[in-house]
Amino acid sequence: MVNYVCIAAGILAGFVQAQTLYAVSDQPVRIWPIQIPYEAPPKNQDVPDVSIPPNKDPLSAEEIKRAEALLPLLEGKQEFWAMGEFVHLGEPAVPALVQALTMPSPRIRYNAIETLLMMKGVTGVPALISTAKESGEIPRVREHALRVAVRLDPTNASEAIDVMAKDSNPSVRKAAAFEARYVRQKAVISILIPMVSDDERFVALSALQSLWILTRHETEFHDWDTSTKLDRAVWSSEWIEWWDTNKDVFEIPEPRRSKRSS
Repeated sequence: MVNYVCIAAGILAGFVQAQTLYAVSDQPVRIWPIQIPYEAPPKNQDVPDVSIPPNKDPLSAEEIKRAEALLPLLEGKQEFWAMGEFVHLGEPAVPALVQALTMPSPRIRYNAIETLLMMKGVTGVPALISTAKESGEIPRVREHALRVAVRLDPTNASEAIDVMAKDSNPSVRKAAAFEARYVRQKAVISILIPMVSDDERFVALSALQSLWILTRHETEFHDWDTSTKLDRAVWSSEWIEWWDTNKDVFEIPEPRRSKRSS
C-alpha cells in the first residue's frame, strides 16, 4: 500500500529544495506537478450476523419464573440488563411485562412499557391501552403507554385517545392530540375537532396540527399562536362546519412521502 505520509513529506521536501535553489540562482526553477497513482482502500469484508434472534417458542415453567424474577430489576442499576433479557425472551414474555404494569413502582411500569416497544410486543397493546386510559396512573406513564401502543398497533389506539382527550390534565390531552396524527382513522377527526378550542393553547395547537396532517384541509388564516380561548372557539366552528359537510364522504389521504424516500 502506498505510504501517503512519506509521499507528502517527499513532495514538501522537494518544494522547499526548489525554493532554496531559486533563491541562490539567477535562473527560475520550474516545478512540474506529477500524478501519484491512486490505490483504493480495501473493501470491507462482510461481517457475519452473530446476533441471537429473539425467542418465539412458548416459555417453559422455569423461564416464566425467570421472567417474573426479572420484574423488580426493571428499576435500578440493572434495569437495562433486565430489559435486554426480556427482549431476548421475546414476545412470549409479554404476560410478565403486562403484570409489571400493575406494580407499585412508576419506574418499573415505565420501563415495562419501553421494553414492550423494544421487543415489538404487539400482544401487549390491550394492556397499554388500559394503562393509557387509567385516570389514576401518573401522566408520564399514561403518555408513554399511548405512545407505544400507537407505534405497535395504531388501529386500536383511538379508544385511549378519546378518553385522554377529555382528561383534566393538559399534558395528557396534549399527548392524545399529538399521537392522534399517527392514527389514520376517521374516528380521531371527531375527537380532535373539539380540542381545537381547548383551554390550553398548546393543546389546541397540537390538535390543529394533527388535523392538518390527517385531513390536509386548509382553513382561513388565523393567528393561533397568540389566540385566546374565545378566538379558538370561534375558529373551531370552521372545522365543525367542514366536518359536518364532509364526514360521510371523507377518506383520510395517503401519507405524504418524504423527499428522501422519493
